[in-house]
Amino acid sequence: MRVTHLQLADFRSYAEAEVELGAGVTTFVGRNGQGKTNLVEALRYLSVLGSHRVASDAPLIRFGAERAVVRAKVEKSGRSLALEVTLVGGRANQARLGRAQVRPRELIGILRTVLFAPEDLSLVKGDPGGRRQFMDELCVAMQPTLAGDLADYDRVLRQRGSMLKTSRNARGDLTMLDIWDEKLADLGGRIVAARLRAVAALAPHVWAAYLDVAPDGGDCRISYATSLGTDLEPDSAALAGALLDQLRELRPKELERGVNLAGPHRDDLEIRLGEMPAKGYASHGESWSCALALRIGTYDLLTSETGPDSEDDGEPVLILDDVFAELDSTRRSALASRLERASQVLITAAVADDVPAALAGAVIPVTKGHVGEEPAHLDGADA
Repeated sequence: MRVTHLQLADFRSYAEAEVELGAGVTTFVGRNGQGKTNLVEALRYLSVLGSHRVASDAPLIRFGAERAVVRAKVEKSGRSLALEVTLVGGRANQARLGRAQVRPRELIGILRTVLFAPEDLSLVKGDPGGRRQFMDELCVAMQPTLAGDLADYDRVLRQRGSMLKTSRNARGDLTMLDIWDEKLADLGGRIVAARLRAVAALAPHVWAAYLDVAPDGGDCRISYATSLGTDLEPDSAALAGALLDQLRELRPKELERGVNLAGPHRDDLEIRLGEMPAKGYASHGESWSCALALRIGTYDLLTSETGPDSEDDGEPVLILDDVFAELDSTRRSALASRLERASQVLITAAVADDVPAALAGAVIPVTKGHVGEEPAHLDGADA
């Protein structure tokens, strides 16, 4: 799988931009603020319908414009597919697959990407929300239909939360709350089951990747932390039943506080170094090694997957967004050696010398929102 063409209109700083992409490594080089990250952010958006930099779509639309358009051509399973998303301020986004108009979430799973970015450090040091998003993106990459369950769960969660707020001072019939409990439990059971499967599949890859990128070695292990219990089987029906029981038990507290107190929106990905939790105990370097292990492990897992509909879809497109500037030379080399044989790697860097020699390839200069048309050759050097 690889992206061959990217076209933007009114996306971020670009009134328009167009670039052809080849196999192997392509590096976008430019000083900070020139627009290089906007290019890979657009591709990532086509992959997961979200940005790694902002929580909402509004900042992605160029200031003063009403909408933004991202188009890409993707070679997959011997076919060329055209993907397009139109971001419309204040209204539902639109999408096209080839010439057909589709729901945006129908694009999920067509272009698979693994992103490395400075923000990855928050996977270890930050709040659980970022780790839940990491798990859900992995689940959707492995099972694209789960995107619908996640969207439906968020909708039910909001509606149930609103009912809890309006009902906490009321007396009488709570039949509708019973209905929302059942909907939340059913969707939540499927989400927890998917996360359990994904984390179990990812764990050995993270353990192996950490041994490669951690200069002093060590033991990095991940597990899924949920209030439903430990040693759970990924049985969505059984998990839904357990969640429904928990919702009934917690209802008095939920009505008192007016908030949803149970469900996968409160779970976490636990990361441990040896016997200690990484958050709060890992050094800065160890935290970076954990973050890299999560991303490399994701790449290894998705590459090793064999789907019923493809022969080569397991290998995602790699995006390395200004990550080398954050790493010491040892971790730069370790990361590069793990990824140098990837089919397609897209890198952004402020300085070409930040990119290790193992990832030398085509370089496209980006200056003040202008994307260079004549790629040069990058002679990488480890700094």
